[in-house]
Amino acid sequence: MAREKEAEAAEAAPELSYREQLGHLNPIAQPLASRKLTRKLYKCIRKAAKQKQIRRGVKEVQKFINKGEKGIAVLAGDTLPIDVYCHIPIMCEDRNLPYAYVPSKSDLGAAAGSKRPTCVILIKPHEEYQEAYDECLEDVEALPLPL
Repeated sequence: MAREKEAEAAEAAPELSYREQLGHLNPIAQPLASRKLTRKLYKCIRKAAKQKQIRRGVKEVQKFINKGEKGIAVLAGDTLPIDVYCHIPIMCEDRNLPYAYVPSKSDLGAAAGSKRPTCVILIKPHEEYQEAYDECLEDVEALPLPL
């Protein structure tokens, strides 16, 4: 019964535009991906999900960053409380992994092929989508790091 109500509420809720999503960001969401880069990242995540080349969720991403796995970390900027994942950017900086924030955790989860919102995804490189990955990597590395 509760799941049916959630599904109805999700269908009834209109999708927010990029500008509207910016109003829900938390204070640590820096560097924030532009609208264009956000679309590129979602596209790359969709391709990576088809190849099973993503790590999803704080525990899984944290475990594989500690193991030394390379990739692009994509974090949701509207996750509350921020204590849940505020250590991930520091881990990425220590290991020279590029990372960027996108405005919506529900869009991030949807791009990964899930109905559940997710707050962190690690995109691993793969030859099937290498061109899209390299383009995203270049753009994310060009973003200014927060002070």
